[in-house]
Amino acid sequence: MIEESATRHLGLDLGGTNIKWAVVERGGDAWATIATDHVGTPRTAGPEAIVAALASVGHDAIARCPGITTVGIGIPGLYDPVAGTTRFLVNVPGDWAGRPVAGPVGEALGLPAFLINDARAFGLAELRLGAGRGASSMIGLTLGTGVGGVIAVDGHVLQGHDGTTGELGHQTIDPDGPWCGCGNRGCLEAFARADQIAAACGTATAEEGIARARAGDARAVDGLTEIGRYLGIGIGNMIAVLAPDRVVLGGGISVATDLLIEPIRAELRRRVHTTSLDSVEIVAAELGTWAGAVGAAIHGAEHSVRPEPVGSSVDAVVAGAGIGAGGGRTGTGGPRDGARSIPGEAR
Repeated sequence: MIEESATRHLGLDLGGTNIKWAVVERGGDAWATIATDHVGTPRTAGPEAIVAALASVGHDAIARCPGITTVGIGIPGLYDPVAGTTRFLVNVPGDWAGRPVAGPVGEALGLPAFLINDARAFGLAELRLGAGRGASSMIGLTLGTGVGGVIAVDGHVLQGHDGTTGELGHQTIDPDGPWCGCGNRGCLEAFARADQIAAACGTATAEEGIARARAGDARAVDGLTEIGRYLGIGIGNMIAVLAPDRVVLGGGISVATDLLIEPIRAELRRRVHTTSLDSVEIVAAELGTWAGAVGAAIHGAEHSVRPEPVGSSVDAVVAGAGIGAGGGRTGTGGPRDGARSIPGEAR
């Protein structure tokens, strides 16, 4: 049960199709999600319009859930956690190198704002509210268009000096394997992303491949067995390094966890001999499509000094920053450009 003195926190999850948002309440060590929603991402309109849309979505969320004190922003790519700027975003066109995001959004909403990678946000949400609850150490994989990852130790999602700790999809599992979008050869992602699942199953999409495997199609079953083997190699590497209590599989392809689990376990039995696999749980994520937004909200809550809450006066705050409910301009800088996430701690 959440305490009466609970605080509220907003999470924005920027995707190539939608901007999702979630508001969570925190009371001591207890968390609860109280509202979620989404709007379409203006992905072809350019970075300035997208940053303005993030602020507009935040404005609407605050109007619906007064009392929000922080905002976390999950992004599908790389960023500078000190400057609050993006470096490169996947599936969101435009020149994102050095683009201020945390500063303009935080300034528009009158709140401290913090960036986090969307896969790390997923992991933080599952760790606090989902399938990772109670684990002392956890690794997570988001399976979809790419393969994202997260590492948590002693209840903290690790970030590294620049927010990139946990890129499990970019570990090399075959030095002479196919090229990956990151520029390396033989990454786990190059073998296990959605288009490779479709190719292995002989279908147009990964979803079709999963459906055919469920129906007993031999090629699709063999294809998912092959994908499970590659995932088992990558997960086995991480078990050898971290010996986690739990492995959480999320993302759109995690609906096939029941089809992938045995090939994964078979590969682990072949490769992991330094720790007991009986102590490692492999489970499907629990929070679904909202995990990124929920995790972004938790990230903001855990990385800010508690400010004065913003309630019914949010319209005045946003109007003063030049952004209305329908979206408008954003600032290009300001005192919150330096709002930072603290590398190496729970984010």
